[in-house]
Amino acid sequence: MADETERIINIPLKATKMAPRTKRAKRAIKEIRENIMRHMKVPADKVWIDTALNERIWACGIQNPPKRITVKAVKFDDGLVEVSLSE
Repeated sequence: MADETERIINIPLKATKMAPRTKRAKRAIKEIRENIMRHMKVPADKVWIDTALNERIWACGIQNPPKRITVKAVKFDDGLVEVSLSE
């Protein structure tokens, strides 16, 4: 049952390059949320993004988020999904 509630997911952030330069980091966060919603089958308000993951996206500024990122998604019994950096 643990493999159903916890997953390591590689998320490509290709669409961030299509966004305007001043909105790319915000778009990357949106892509992560959409990907987790699709794979863990939860609504948007049930996805919680860890501050370390947010800081990793914003580390090189608003204009240069990473091209892909590996995250760990943990789904709890109440339906909340916590997304953090995979270490």
